[in-house]
Amino acid sequence: MATEPKVARLASDTTQNATAAANETMQQGKAALETGATQTRRMMEESMTQATKLAEGIFKSAQEAMDFGRGNVEALTQATQTYVAGTQDLSRQTLALLQSLSDQAMENARAFATVRSVKDAAELQANFARQTMERMMGETAKLQEAGFRLAEQASAPLAQRMTLVMERASKPLNV
Repeated sequence: MATEPKVARLASDTTQNATAAANETMQQGKAALETGATQTRRMMEESMTQATKLAEGIFKSAQEAMDFGRGNVEALTQATQTYVAGTQDLSRQTLALLQSLSDQAMENARAFATVRSVKDAAELQANFARQTMERMMGETAKLQEAGFRLAEQASAPLAQRMTLVMERASKPLNV
């Protein structure tokens, strides 16, 4: 019977030690779980922050690309409008020249009706041909110059956009 309290004490000590060990293990497990949860939460927050930044960068790049494309269309529209208006002006100038030459030819035909000799007719025809050539040379030079100006004006918006394209192509992408 004397051994009974010893056994009971040993059992009680063992139970206390086991309970203390279980409590210690539970505390360590709880701390490990909390640490793991905190680390997981922090990693998820960092991942979400990075994903948000990436999405914002992609959206910004897409917006810039759309704006750039819109600028290209506007430049093309402006160039086309300039070209069409300039072509209409050149057509008017050409038609005015042709009308003027036609009027001059009619005057020459009337003058032919009044000539009295072959010499007068030859002289009249030579003057008409010389005047027509001089006028055509002068007017053609003016039309050519107007055509070059039109080409410069019509291509200016496209040249500006091309310069911008080259500038942007030389810069690294910001994503």
